[in-house]
Amino acid sequence: MENIYEFALPELTQRLAAHGFPAYRAVQVFGWLYKKRAEEFAKMRTLPPHLRRELADTFYCGLPECTLKRVSADKTEKYLFRLTDGRTVETVMIPEKKRRTLCVSSQVGCRFNCAFCASGASGFQRNLTVAEIVGQHLWAADHERPVTHIVYMGIGEPLDNFANVAGSISLLCEPKGLGFSPRKITVSTCGIIPRLPQLAEAFPKVKLSVSLHAATDDLRSRLMPVNRKYPLKNLMPALKTYTKTTGQPVTCEYALIGGLNTGIKQARSLAKLLGGIKHKVNLIPLHAARGNARPATEEETTAFTAELKKKNIFFTLRASRGPDIDAACGQLRAQARGGVRA
Repeated sequence: MENIYEFALPELTQRLAAHGFPAYRAVQVFGWLYKKRAEEFAKMRTLPPHLRRELADTFYCGLPECTLKRVSADKTEKYLFRLTDGRTVETVMIPEKKRRTLCVSSQVGCRFNCAFCASGASGFQRNLTVAEIVGQHLWAADHERPVTHIVYMGIGEPLDNFANVAGSISLLCEPKGLGFSPRKITVSTCGIIPRLPQLAEAFPKVKLSVSLHAATDDLRSRLMPVNRKYPLKNLMPALKTYTKTTGQPVTCEYALIGGLNTGIKQARSLAKLLGGIKHKVNLIPLHAARGNARPATEEETTAFTAELKKKNIFFTLRASRGPDIDAACGQLRAQARGGVRA
């Protein structure tokens, strides 16, 4: 049997058509799954009994189970989801005045092992399925206040799981289902260059965020091993092409790591690197993380941002959210399994 949450509406329509059911029945099923949140076919009362039996014989309704919830003093919420194989992933809800952003995971672990990130501490285990990704949103939307924005910035590298991430975006944006606006979805990447044209073609309105964190290949390769395969000299032209194709700026994520990437020289290098690319820079205060990485001091941050202003680089300085509940990617999962706190 197959998990019905894996199927986009066109695919489900084809499956039901093969059993002799008209297209409008698939639309009804979608409505029950994503608008009325029915998790049992027997509860889909507007469907004829023989269709409900056919659905029960062919599919099952399988979503991740939330086993732990933490709430920060700043109202950030973190959820630990258990998957059917016993593995776990994390999801974070970030409330603001006019929006509630859900940060979803796309993989169990991560193969890219960035020096400052807890997600890759235990290595890569597997990709999340479409149902496991969408399920994080369905649970949060059912048990908390409405979700207004979704960011693929949790555990894993979204573009390393492109097929399932793309499938989940299609499901989220299906007008007959959840009806989420693609303009309110952001996909983050460490810089998987070959996937950028595919993302631009499939979802030109979805926002792109790139984990940059350094402005030179030498430093970025130390922080992010992926840079050895996809160096800045190749990544930046690819981002320039992406912005021209989609007409949207790319957000460059830059974690402020004390003593490493927050000097005046690094600020100047960043300004030079971003020349000619439609961009925004998101400066991120570092949570306590792996290895010897430490958060930048207030003095380091002030000097770094002052130099960016001189160079006319538009940036925002993100407030640190949820440090008291280990809201950074991978921290809660590591504790829950008895791993090393990163």
